[in-house]
Amino acid sequence: MTAIYFALAVLALAVVVLCLGFVVLARQIGVLYERIAPMGALMNESGPKVGEASPQLTLDSLNGGRLTIGAERESATLLFFLSPTCPICKKLIPVLRSVRASEGDWLDVVLASDGEEGRQRRFIDHVGLTDFDYVLSTELGLAYRVSRLPYAVLVDAHGTVRAKGLVNTREQIESLFNAHDLNVASIQRYLGEEAHS
Repeated sequence: MTAIYFALAVLALAVVVLCLGFVVLARQIGVLYERIAPMGALMNESGPKVGEASPQLTLDSLNGGRLTIGAERESATLLFFLSPTCPICKKLIPVLRSVRASEGDWLDVVLASDGEEGRQRRFIDHVGLTDFDYVLSTELGLAYRVSRLPYAVLVDAHGTVRAKGLVNTREQIESLFNAHDLNVASIQRYLGEEAHS
């Protein structure tokens, strides 16, 4: 009989220890979540600032047509700067297709690059980008001070820069839309303000 009581005491102690371990683990997961909170696009301070007018450039699309970046339009524009040699850019192309399909009622997606036209046309054909506006302009990259790729700029229908930054994931691209919807410069700043209030 004493062996059964001893076994029950050991089991009860084990349950208490497991419950305490669960509480400690849950707390650590919460701390870890705060440390790796979803980050938006990594915004830099160069180029036109969020809330300022976008540079206006009229450019030819390699896929036909002509478009003016930064002018008043019927819809907002997501400028996505990419390169044929950028593996992350290639990884994000399906994301851009999905964004265009889901946000197409208020957003146009424009791909932008620079370099040799022949190489860009081979890239367009190889990856299947003939259904996107694709502009080739060193001047456009310089106007936005694009220094690393992939980089995206969200320009609203009035020609104002609403969000921008280095984007490596779908979440970072979507953070540009969140910043636009929340009327903030970036999700990082928004999260920082929330933490201090």
